[in-house]
Amino acid sequence: MNEEATAEFARVGARHFPAVLDANDLGQVAMLFSDGDRPGRRLNSGDLKSIAGLLSAAGNVGTIAASLVGSRARPVRALLLDKSEAANWRLGWHQDRTIAVAERFDIDGFGPWSVKAGQLHVQPPHSVTERMVTLRLHVDAVDDANAPLDIIPGSHALGRLSNAAIEDLARDRPRMRCLAQPGDVWAYGTSIVHASSEQLRPGRRRVLQVDYTADNLPDGLKWAELV
Repeated sequence: MNEEATAEFARVGARHFPAVLDANDLGQVAMLFSDGDRPGRRLNSGDLKSIAGLLSAAGNVGTIAASLVGSRARPVRALLLDKSEAANWRLGWHQDRTIAVAERFDIDGFGPWSVKAGQLHVQPPHSVTERMVTLRLHVDAVDDANAPLDIIPGSHALGRLSNAAIEDLARDRPRMRCLAQPGDVWAYGTSIVHASSEQLRPGRRRVLQVDYTADNLPDGLKWAELV
C-alpha cells in the first residue's frame, strides 16, 4: 500500500481490497467449505495446505497482511464462517480478544485460557491484539441482505473496551458496512469493534477469516502457526 492508504488504515482500522483472489484461488478457498459444515469451524495447518502459498507473506493475501503489520506477518488463526438457511446467526457488537497458541505457559497478563474445537486459546494483553490484523476472504457476494460485517471506524485504537463502552460506541458512533464481491478481501485491525447481522434472504455467505501477526509471544509461548 502507498503512504496515503496506510495512513487511512491506521485512522479507520479497516480497508477493502477488491478482486484479490483469481478464479483458481477462489475455487481453492471454496473447497475448504462443505455442505452441512458447522458455522465458525476452526482450521489447522493441515486444512490449509492447498492455499498455504496464498496466505504466506509472499502470497496475494499474505502480502496485504505484511503491508499492514510488517514483513514477518504470518497467519496464526483461521475460521470458516458459513452462513446459510440452515445456519443463520447474528453476532452483536464486540472485540476479538483471544489468540490460538501451541501450548500453555502461565504468564502474567495472559488468561483466561480455553479450548475451542481442540485448539488452545488464551486472552493476551491488549498490546498483542492491537498489533494484529484480520483478513476476510469472501467466496460469495455480500450485500446489505447477505449478512455483511459492520465495524465502528477508529475503534481499533481505543484499547480494550468494557461491554458497556462497546454498547455506547455502537449507539453513538457511525458504522461502516463491509460489502464485498467474490474474491474480495477486507482487512481490519483485530481489536476493532464489529458485528454481523443475519441473512435476510436464502443463500450462502462463505468467508475465510484469518488473523495475522508479525510479533513473537513472550516467555516460551508460541502461536499456533498455520503456514
